[in-house]
Amino acid sequence: MKNILYTIGLATLLFSCKEAKKEVEAPKDSGLITVTATQFKSSAMEIASPLEQDFDVTIKASGKIDVPPSNKAKITTFIGGYVKSSKLLIGDKVTKGQALLTLESTEFLDMQKDYLEVAEQINYLKSEFDRQKTLYDEKITSQKNYLKAESDYRRAKGLYLGLREKLLLLNINPAQVEKGKMTSTITIFSPISGDVTVMNANVGMFMAPSDVILEIINTGDLHVELSVFEKDILKVKEEQKILFTVPEASNEIFQGKVHLVGKSIEGNDRTVNVHGHLDQSVKQRLITGMFVEARIVVASKKGLAIPTDALITENNKYYVLLLDNDKNETYSFKKVAVTVGEKTEKTIELLKNNEINTTSKILTRGVFDITN
Repeated sequence: MKNILYTIGLATLLFSCKEAKKEVEAPKDSGLITVTATQFKSSAMEIASPLEQDFDVTIKASGKIDVPPSNKAKITTFIGGYVKSSKLLIGDKVTKGQALLTLESTEFLDMQKDYLEVAEQINYLKSEFDRQKTLYDEKITSQKNYLKAESDYRRAKGLYLGLREKLLLLNINPAQVEKGKMTSTITIFSPISGDVTVMNANVGMFMAPSDVILEIINTGDLHVELSVFEKDILKVKEEQKILFTVPEASNEIFQGKVHLVGKSIEGNDRTVNVHGHLDQSVKQRLITGMFVEARIVVASKKGLAIPTDALITENNKYYVLLLDNDKNETYSFKKVAVTVGEKTEKTIELLKNNEINTTSKILTRGVFDITN
């Protein structure tokens, strides 16, 4: 019995000592990030306070670089033929009215032959119609003969005019055909000035009426065509600034200006088209068809700004390093979660946060060196 009491007493004493030790034990990890003065200097770190500055209030949009429909031309032929000659390459510049290529086909000869036959008949039919009209007016011939002469003449005239217009569309001179000068080749001319962007023709290739022989784009009126979601469209007005990037080509921010705002909602994603104009200096650096990500500036506001280099991004959350103390040649920083708002090229807005204000000291340079 005495041994049992002794064992219980000893266990109680040991437990009490362990509890006392726990009460005075300091936590092993304070949660601070520590940097020595030497490290701070060698990494050229900097500490600064957030500043109040003006921020643009923007809405997001996406789209592409494009040109108006009048600045695009798809070259086709309404009668098929074989490519006889073509010297153009993709990227070549052409002017309006310039010869692009020649096509050859016996169908061109057939059409000219039909036209020549009708042209030779029409004078006779016109003369016969006039004669029958005179005889009918004088009660010498029957109305049947007069109406038949009129019908033959008008039918031939319609055929004549129709074939004449087709020849003109093929750039064949009807006057030369009437003189007996026919050709099996036609020349296709450029309807606009611009750059050749598509070339589907090789010498000897047959081009059907449905085939696009080549495409020409005039980049003189290059613009940005954006899609804005329905929820944002009432904020968009003409003359507002557009800031956009071409993600696949560059991180550079280009500028434009809202010129036209669409009046209808398009597609299942319920967006509205917004047409933006570009400065000439910007146009020269872009290519039609480029995908763009854009922000339209709809207002401005005051906000708390820090350099973008001061922001830490982890798992889609944002943090800054807030100075806790700088004692004994050591800088200690606390990792503080923040919410961000608008952005500029070099700064980002911090939304309301109880721990961060204009008197706070945060690490603005060298953040990457101590978080990676």
